[in-house]
Amino acid sequence: MRMLLQVMIPHQEFNDAVRDGSAEGKIKQILEEIKAEAVYFTEYEGQRGAIMIININDPSEVPKFAEPWFLSFNADVQFHIVMTPEDLGRAGLEALGKKWS
Repeated sequence: MRMLLQVMIPHQEFNDAVRDGSAEGKIKQILEEIKAEAVYFTEYEGQRGAIMIININDPSEVPKFAEPWFLSFNADVQFHIVMTPEDLGRAGLEALGKKWS
């Protein structure tokens, strides 16, 4: 299942990692492990952040994606199911509309 993974990294933890020289290595290691389809770094509510598209085959994989961010940066992590236009096209919206109208 394709998921949007949002990561919000607190200032202090990331600042400490930048200062001690470990930030780049930690991020590289996490990204190599999770093998995201796409990764973009941004900000959330004034904090450093990242947006990633990942694939999860089973709910038991969630810790594999979340724990590196929790343990490395004390980050907040959110998962959101996402669909491509093709996925939405297979959703049967017309039938759902008739059923629930």
